[in-house]
Amino acid sequence: MNELTHTPGLSFSIHKGVTRWGEIAIKGWLGICTAISLITTVSIVVVLLVESFDFFRAVSPLDFFFGTRWVPLLKPSSYGVLPLVWGTIQITVGAAVIAIPLGLASAIYLSEYANDRVRTWVKPALELLAGIPTVVYGYFALTFVTPMLHKVIADIQVFNALSAAIVVGIMILPTIATLSDNALRAVPVSLRQAAYAVGATSYEVTTSIVVPAGLSGVMASFLLAISRAIGETMAVSLAAGQTPNLSLSMLGSIETMTAYIVQISLGDTPSGSIAYQTLFAVAALLFFITLMINVISQWILGRFREVYD
Repeated sequence: MNELTHTPGLSFSIHKGVTRWGEIAIKGWLGICTAISLITTVSIVVVLLVESFDFFRAVSPLDFFFGTRWVPLLKPSSYGVLPLVWGTIQITVGAAVIAIPLGLASAIYLSEYANDRVRTWVKPALELLAGIPTVVYGYFALTFVTPMLHKVIADIQVFNALSAAIVVGIMILPTIATLSDNALRAVPVSLRQAAYAVGATSYEVTTSIVVPAGLSGVMASFLLAISRAIGETMAVSLAAGQTPNLSLSMLGSIETMTAYIVQISLGDTPSGSIAYQTLFAVAALLFFITLMINVISQWILGRFREVYD
């Protein structure tokens, strides 16, 4: 060690046991950030569980999860959350029907068919949609989408689930397109070349080789986009209204779980009341649903992920 340290011509030296304060500071800062993230997450979960427990001491879980009438702020009160869950499902499914085909088609085009010039312009334009504030989407639904739908469907209401589903579908489209594009481009070029070598057409290579090979990433993008659709707040509150019901029609006003949270968060409900505690019960249910979707997404990634050398 001493010979290496004092050898002429070498511009460096090795000092065993030297304390590197810069690395220690960086490790400490990263550890603090990680601890803050964990503490914040655990605190949110604890608050939701504690307040939800207080709510369920006054309201039967059976009435909450299986009740069909949601009237927490008026007398006689009813705390059946199914209308809110159904409204959330309507918006999510409607948005998925719109966004998944368009997002996947966009990803396939960008990955397999678009040249570099088109890709340079189209992909940032798609990603730009993700940067638009959600409240803008809500007003866009009220001032443009709903009037356009009214020309086709005369009996559609001002606040309706269809308009909300359309704008939420536009919102989650960049998530699907971007993540699916990344997953498809991660498929090795050698697989494409091998398919072309045996006479496969471009369509056959895309549908039989590239998409199946990148399926795990594509499915994960679907689930992440659905998670965002479930948690969307302002656009849904403005476009769909605040009328909880179990109707199959998407032409009338509905209320989602997030829209109800916004309604309670305005501050008109007395703190500590049963109506106020419904905020935490609904939020805990929404948290659980989103958590399950993320768990399923991770399982799909692990189950169907293709690893290439």
